[in-house]
Amino acid sequence: MNTRRAFLQNVTRSAIGIPLLSLQSAPIISSLTSCAEVADGPVLRVAIMGLGSYGARVAEAMKDCKRAKLVGLISGTPSKVTEWQQKWNIPAANCYNYENFDNIKNNPNIDAVYIITPNALHHPQTLRVAKAGKHVICEKPMAINAKEGQEMVDACKAAGVKLLIGYRLHFEPNTVEIIRMRKEGELGKLLYFQGQSGFRIGNPNQWRLDPKLAGGGAMMDIGIYSINAARYMTGEEPIWVTAQEVKTDPQKFKPGVDETITFQLGFPSGIIGSCLSTYNMNNLDRFFINGEKGFADLQPASGYGPIKGRTHKGELALPHPMHQTLQMDGMAELIFEGKQPIVPVDGAEGVKDMKVIDAIFAAVKSGGKVPIKIA
Repeated sequence: MNTRRAFLQNVTRSAIGIPLLSLQSAPIISSLTSCAEVADGPVLRVAIMGLGSYGARVAEAMKDCKRAKLVGLISGTPSKVTEWQQKWNIPAANCYNYENFDNIKNNPNIDAVYIITPNALHHPQTLRVAKAGKHVICEKPMAINAKEGQEMVDACKAAGVKLLIGYRLHFEPNTVEIIRMRKEGELGKLLYFQGQSGFRIGNPNQWRLDPKLAGGGAMMDIGIYSINAARYMTGEEPIWVTAQEVKTDPQKFKPGVDETITFQLGFPSGIIGSCLSTYNMNNLDRFFINGEKGFADLQPASGYGPIKGRTHKGELALPHPMHQTLQMDGMAELIFEGKQPIVPVDGAEGVKDMKVIDAIFAAVKSGGKVPIKIA
């Protein structure tokens, strides 16, 4: 709705006027320390910012977490907050709106905020959460360009809090197994990567097709999966890219919103990557890596599950828990114990993907080969 879009475009301003949802007067339970304790260790107490469909998926997944728990809500829609409060038994003292959520700095019962809002809001909201002294989990893409991403990293470092990016696939068993095979040389010298990421997008009025909120189109939303997979499946950072954009529906995909981009990545060892990102085709969700000794194929590769994989050794028959359950438990272990996943999920990892996206857009514009400087 236009009214919602107008609101979203203004939520990053300083708090002014009467808040949409006031903090309740109920006292915060002072007996709790900075984190709750269970048999497996401290529990990461998380407030979700942005109560849309993906936020709901994360909340559902956290029901099965051993190390993470949903304890707070941040939204610009009071009716959603009320609904979620009842469903998840969230105290009123842990509920905020986009204007007053800076007050979480005074709430010792929230350890981290998971930002699940439109892309363009990630940067200002991360800065505010960091300033409030809370750890940040930010959905990908972390920002609309690498410059903003680096500013987020710097702000969290200065505030002494963690910045983690919602790379759920870094914890997914089939993905992790293929990375292990690559690391242990079971695929031999790598030669080629292919990534296909796409679907036909629906409602033309949604924020994902608004360049001011999305920072782009399909590349930001779905193409980033192929970019990230190209990096973790090869174990290398790309050094150049060429890219071509095709737009068949300029009415739906307005200037600044990419519909379909094909791009080619070059890696230091000579590996070539061939990828497709689109908002106009279904049945595109595949990562394939080929080496001199074998191959690995994921299809579907990035959907919510189950991920299905096979290699030159046969089918991968690994369990399929909710990705976000593994992600949130893994992030809690990272924050509390420093346990790192097989592929990083920190802000620096997010900046690397943003540098590749910046280069892809530059290559589309120039029509030539664009160097990528990750370091």
